[in-house]
Amino acid sequence: MTKQQHIGAGEAGGYEEAVRIPVFPDKTFYVTDFGAVGDGVTSNTRAFNVALEVCSSAGGGTVVIPKGLWLTGPIQMRSKVRLHAERGALVTFSRNFDEYPLIRSNYEGLKAMRVMPPIYGENLTDIAITGPGIFDGSGEAWRPVKKFKMNDRQWKEIVSSGGFDDGNGMWWPTKEASEGRQVTEALQAEGVTDLSPYEPYKVYLRPVLLGFTSCNGVLLDGPTFQNSGSWCLHPRLCEHVTIRHVTVRNPWHSVNGDGLDLDSCRYANIHDCSFDVGDDAICLKSGKNEQGRRIGVPTEYVTIRDCTVYHGHGGFTVGSEMSGGVRHVEVRDCTFIGTDNGLRFKSTRGRGGVVEDIRVSNVWMKDIVHSAIVFDMYYEIRQEYAEMVPVSEETPIFRNIRIQDTYCTGAKKGIFLRGLPEMPLDRLTFERVTVSADEGITCIDAQQIVFREVQVHAKSLPAYTERSCSDIRFIGADGEEVRVPQHPTA
Repeated sequence: MTKQQHIGAGEAGGYEEAVRIPVFPDKTFYVTDFGAVGDGVTSNTRAFNVALEVCSSAGGGTVVIPKGLWLTGPIQMRSKVRLHAERGALVTFSRNFDEYPLIRSNYEGLKAMRVMPPIYGENLTDIAITGPGIFDGSGEAWRPVKKFKMNDRQWKEIVSSGGFDDGNGMWWPTKEASEGRQVTEALQAEGVTDLSPYEPYKVYLRPVLLGFTSCNGVLLDGPTFQNSGSWCLHPRLCEHVTIRHVTVRNPWHSVNGDGLDLDSCRYANIHDCSFDVGDDAICLKSGKNEQGRRIGVPTEYVTIRDCTVYHGHGGFTVGSEMSGGVRHVEVRDCTFIGTDNGLRFKSTRGRGGVVEDIRVSNVWMKDIVHSAIVFDMYYEIRQEYAEMVPVSEETPIFRNIRIQDTYCTGAKKGIFLRGLPEMPLDRLTFERVTVSADEGITCIDAQQIVFREVQVHAKSLPAYTERSCSDIRFIGADGEEVRVPQHPTA
C-alpha cells in the first residue's frame, strides 16, 4: 500500500505525517544590503523584491528583514526563498494604490480581477515566511465599513476622515469603490478580460494580505499577519502547506476579514495558531458553483490542531464555497472563545460538491453568539424551509462527519442541523458532546444521525426538535438507545 493510499484510508495521524516541510539552503541575504531602510518612510518595494530575486537566482536561501519599520509595496515571493522577519520588524504595506497592479485571479471561489496581494506568489516551489515579525496590510485603506457595526462616535470619525458615505449604511474609501461591484460584475458578465476597464475600481477589488496560488511546499512559521484589505491568508491550489505558530489579527468589524481560507489545497497542517478576526477564522473552501466543480480540486488531507480563536463568524468553517469538495480532515484540540459560531458547516443549492470524512475532537467553546455546532444548507437564504427539487450536480452533499469529546458553555443554539429536502444531511455522529445553550438540538432534513452520550443543557423547551428526519438515534453511555430528550436538561 502506498503512502497516499494509506492516508486516504483516514488513519489517525496519517494526514499530518504526509505533509512535506520545505528546507532551504544555508545562505543569508539582508534586505539592508539591497538598499532597504527601516525608517517607516522610505519605500522598500524595489529593495525587498531584488533581495528575493537575487536569493532565488543564487539557488535559494533566507532573506532577512531586521528590526525596524519597513514600508513597502507588494512583495513577490520567489522559489526556494525563506523570508525571515526578525523580532521587532514591522512590515507595513503601502497605502498608495498605484503600487498594486491588477491581476487575473480568483476570489470567493470565482475567477476575478483583483489587486495583487501585498504578499504574492504563483507557481512556486518551496517558499516560507518565518520569524516573530509583523506584516500589516494597511487594510483600513481598502475596506468598506458597515454603519451598524459602529457606534455614533466611530461612524462620525470614519465619515469625517474622507472617503464616501453611500447613504445606505456603508462607508467606502472612494466613490469608485462604492460603484465597484455593479461595474465590475457587469464587465465580467460581458467577458471583459482586459484589465484597464477595471482600473478605476481598483479599491473595490481590494487584496487579500497573502495570496499563494499553485505553490508546492509552503511554510508560514512565527509571524503575525494583520489588518488585511480582505481575507488575510489565502493559499489556493497549493500542496504541502504548513502554517504553525502564526497569529492572525483583523478588526472585528472588517468586511470579509477572514483569517485563513485554505482553498483547493492538498496536504496541509495548521497548528498552534491564534486567530482574532472579522469573519470566518479557519475556513476550508474549494471553489464556487460551476467554476468550482469544473476545476474539481478538493481540499483534502488536512490537519488542524491546537489553535485558538477569539473572534470570528466561525471558529472552524467548511464552505460556503466548497464545490470542489472537502474531505479527509482532522480537527482537534482547539479552543473558540466568543466566536459567532463554533463549528460551522455551510452551503446552499447551486454549489454541488461533497463534504465528507471529517473528524472533530477535543474542541472547547465558550460564549458562542449563535450556534455551537451548525450544519446549514440555506446559506444566505432567508426562507426557513424549501420545497424539494430534483437532485443534480448543483446539490451539495454533507455526509460521514464525526464530532466527539467537544464541549460548549454558553450559546444561543446548541446543535443546529438543516439539510435540504432532496439531500438530507447524512451519517453525522456526535459522541460525548456537552452543550449548554438557550436552545438545544434542532434537526431538519437529516438522516442516520447518532447522538451518543450527548448532554444538552437547554434553557427553553423542548430540548430537541426535528422536522422531516429519519433514523435519529440517541444512545446512552451503556450503549442502549435512550428516549429523545424533551426537557431542558437531557
